[in-house]
Amino acid sequence: MDTVDFRSKTQGTEQFRWERGQTVVILAAYREAAGTSQREFAQQMGVPRSTLQHWLDRKASLDLEPEVADFFESPVGLAFLRRLTMALHLVFEENGSCGLRHISHFLELTGLDCVVASSYGSQQKLSSAMETEIIAFGEQERLRLGAQMPRKDVALCEDETFHPRPCLVAIEPVSGYIPVETYCDGRDAATWNQVVQEGLEGLSVNVIQCVSDEARGLLAHARDGLGAHHSPDLFHVQQELSHATVCPLASQRRRAEEALESAHLDRERAQADRDACQSQCPQSEVGESLERQVADTQQCEAAAEARLVTCQQREQRAKEARRGLGHDYHPFDTVTGQPCDAEEIARRLNARFDEIESVAGEADLSERCQKKIAKARRVLVAMLATIAFFWRSVQARLQTLSLSPELEEAFVGSLLSGHYFLLASAKASKAERRHELRALGERLLNQARDGPLSELPDEQQSRLEQIAEQCAALFQRSSSSVEGRNGRLALWHHSLHRLSEKRLRVLTVLHNFFIRRSDGTTAAERFFETAPGDLFTWLLDRLPDPARPAT
Repeated sequence: MDTVDFRSKTQGTEQFRWERGQTVVILAAYREAAGTSQREFAQQMGVPRSTLQHWLDRKASLDLEPEVADFFESPVGLAFLRRLTMALHLVFEENGSCGLRHISHFLELTGLDCVVASSYGSQQKLSSAMETEIIAFGEQERLRLGAQMPRKDVALCEDETFHPRPCLVAIEPVSGYIPVETYCDGRDAATWNQVVQEGLEGLSVNVIQCVSDEARGLLAHARDGLGAHHSPDLFHVQQELSHATVCPLASQRRRAEEALESAHLDRERAQADRDACQSQCPQSEVGESLERQVADTQQCEAAAEARLVTCQQREQRAKEARRGLGHDYHPFDTVTGQPCDAEEIARRLNARFDEIESVAGEADLSERCQKKIAKARRVLVAMLATIAFFWRSVQARLQTLSLSPELEEAFVGSLLSGHYFLLASAKASKAERRHELRALGERLLNQARDGPLSELPDEQQSRLEQIAEQCAALFQRSSSSVEGRNGRLALWHHSLHRLSEKRLRVLTVLHNFFIRRSDGTTAAERFFETAPGDLFTWLLDRLPDPARPAT
């Protein structure tokens, strides 16, 4: 056997310490060198005999079956332990809500605590080193992929959350990639300009649209900082209308229900008094008076029932008008699939707001409610501007294609609208609505592919399909992606009681480069249009072997 000097690789002027990877290689070699004495083997390997004997005694003292102990004291067993401990931390502690003490408990229950240090301090040290490497991976991959990504126009959904310190978050809604997620002391336009500029540095992107609420800082940031179109969030418009109408109308309906119940009881009591009088004193003149009382209570009950029906109808009208905003606020008709310009959308949306204002007037809602409705209606100008922005962007893209009028009509009326409704179907809240929009989208796409576009070469057809998908994604009416992210961060903050800046950066990297959608792609892959490196492999290559338990 050739002598292998492990000590010369690591031993210097400092006190020498055998690494775990070296010890398992030597122990595996000793098992294979059957019949060789310990002294002879130790001399061949350049290991003190006492050290070798200590390693053998340590393995013999493990509370494991001999075959299992041999496995974990081998290179393949150590590699398994590395993958196991790294996966435990990455999946359950870094990307999940599992604490370090739960991981320690897992190691104890599985009996692995005799080969892996399971103390809190050991696990915390590994967790800290892993977080540092995750951040380093994210920075390297962002720079590498950003340098080779194609130039693209993007939208950003922006919002802030509080932990309680402001956390500014911006997400590219199509890919789900997060370029900005950071703590800041302010949330004014200047702060937003700075963090977005830093988040997009080195990326070949041009922000042409921002989707957010009507906060003045965000409006100024989109207008002056990015020079981008600002698209209002439809949810906030509907929420404002809900605050103005839902509770007040429900309160009126409940009072009408109580009034009807009271009138019903009054009518029953009056009828009972009349019947009792007729049975006991048929000739009494009081009977006529009681009969009139019954007639009066019947009229009151009918009036109360009519008021209840009116209140219920107002509730339903307001509800349909609020939801109708979502059905009408599309650049295409959701029944026929045909394009709708800003003028047509204005007519439809104004009719919805007119209906809500009509209900508010009939119900005599308070001045505060009327102001909320007026505030929501003021956003209509920005909503129509978003429709116009969408069609301007589509027309600008069509000019670069130089299509014939027939092909252009097929592209807009069938191919673009079909892809739009496929995207819209995935965002619908109810299954029935999702099925309707998807069926409409598929019908329009089949119509486009069987029409004039079918005469084009396959390569040109694929190119037009890709452009249609990109154009369909230009219409962004909701910042739900960033709202959902803020909700996720709130859960993290609640479970940990505090999110440090380092942990926040780790969560951002995991969202972008580790979490996958059902199609198997990460947000970074969809954003950069190139698959990133494997984070888990990066960690395995750079983090040390799991520490042994203290003896």
